[in-house]
This record gives sequence, C-alpha cells and structure tokens, in this order.
Amino acid sequence: MTYLIPSRLYDIIKFIVTVVMPAVSVLYVGLAGIWGWPYADEVSRTIAVVYTFLCAVMGISSYTAKPADGE
Repeated sequence: MTYLIPSRLYDIIKFIVTVVMPAVSVLYVGLAGIWGWPYADEVSRTIAVVYTFLCAVMGISSYTAKPADGE
C-alpha cells in the first residue's frame, strides 16, 4: 500500500495520538488541580482539538491508501 503519509511518520503520529497526548492531558489537568496551575481546561481542550486533527490526518492517510504494484 502507498499512503499519503510515509509509514515512519504515520507510526510516530499514531504513537503520539494514542499514548503521549492523552497522558500529557491527564498529567497537566491532574497537576493543575494539585498545584493550582492555570488554564487546565484550556490546555485539555487544546490537546483534544490537536488530537482530533491528528486522528483525521491518520484516517485520511488510511482512506487514500493505494495498493502498491503487485498487491
């Protein structure tokens, strides 16, 4: 298959989307509640918007994949 996004970049984005972003969001919101850091809601919502965008990019790449020669 030939993807819109190179395989290595897709794997990096997938790792960031599935592991890093949710963990960072929960970490910041949790620590903000403990330490009184500002903008916990705004940070969480910003991460959610970026997360949604990256999921869409990953979906577009999968949807537009073209079979390689011989597949």
